[in-house]
Parts: sequence; structure tokens; C-alpha cells
Amino acid sequence: FLTLALCTAPAFAAEGISKVNGSITAESGQAYGELETVNGSIRIASGATTDDAGTVNGSISVGDKATVGSLETVNGSIKLERDVTVDGSLETVNGSIFVDRGGKVKKGAETVNGAIGLVGTKLGGDIVTVRGNVTVGIGSHVAGGLRVEKSTGMFNLESKKPPRIIIGPNAVVEGPLVFEREVALYVHRTARTGQITGATAKSFDTDTAPQD
Repeated sequence: FLTLALCTAPAFAAEGISKVNGSITAESGQAYGELETVNGSIRIASGATTDDAGTVNGSISVGDKATVGSLETVNGSIKLERDVTVDGSLETVNGSIFVDRGGKVKKGAETVNGAIGLVGTKLGGDIVTVRGNVTVGIGSHVAGGLRVEKSTGMFNLESKKPPRIIIGPNAVVEGPLVFEREVALYVHRTARTGQITGATAKSFDTDTAPQD
């Protein structure tokens, strides 16, 4: 019986998908291991379950109520629809990150050149960017901090327009907000944040932040 159990156990492990060229689709309601491609997008349909997913040149999109591991791309966006659970982090270099209502992300979200937007989302780690706008939207809760880093090395080229950082209605950022470069910071009067360093917050009480 033991030999039989050892032989059959791997059959229960979800299979991953790995390729060099081409997109990957995780079908609705199905379970997968890791999803990896180099040149192609990754689409995780509603209700699917996957381990980590990553691509180099392509976007990653996740449907309602899916459960995934960490998501990572270099040149592409990451977009999560409603009630998605991420058992890890969200990372991209050249692309945006957006998490819709009901999102639960265990770790943080990080970009270099791309906006980060959260709506009604719980984020367990930090938000980090260099040149991207950040919106911690209505009802979102960030357990970590928020940091806008200064460009370094061969990429030390700052855009002329400073990033817009918005902490929206009833949003919470528990950790410190640290700005190593100029930003336009707007904090709603109902929001709550940790200590702010490197910028002066402008308070607002409308549904959306004022335009610069």
C-alpha cells in the first residue's frame, strides 16, 4: 500500500505551463502549478487557481475570484479583477498594477515605471515605485508602508512631472510614507497614514483628488 501511495501521490499535484514564445491561459475553475512564458501574456480566468505566474514581455490579467501565487512581469501590466487572492507579491518594471475591489494580496506591490492602483484592497506588504503614480483608493488597507525611490545608476533620469500619490477616502497605510524624490501627495481627510517623510500632504475631502 505504501508503494502504491508513493507512486500515485504526484498525480494530485497541479501541472504548470512553461513556454518561451506564446501566451498562456489558465481556464476558469481549473488548478495549475507555475505559469511561465518569456514572450507572451498570461490570462488567469475567473475562479482559477495557480501557483506563481511570470512573463518577461507581456501582461498578466486575473479574473474574478481567482487564487494565485506571486505575479511578475518586466514589460507589461498586471490587472486583477474583483475578489482575487494573491498568496505573494505583485511586481513589474515597465507597466502598471491595478487591483479591484475585494483584492487580498499577502505581500507588497512594486513597479519602476508604472502606476499602482488599489480599490477596496488589502495589501500585506509595502508599495514601492520610482516613477509611477500611486492611488491607494477608497477603503483600501496597506499593512506596510509606501516608498517612492530616487533613480540610481544608469537609469538616473527623473521625469519632469513628479508622481501623484493619492491616499483616498477611508484608506489606510499603516507604515511610513517615504519620498526620496519630489511628489504631489494628496491625503483624504478620512484616510490614515503612518509618518510622512520627504513630502507635505495636501488634504482633500472630495471623491477624487484635485488636479495639479
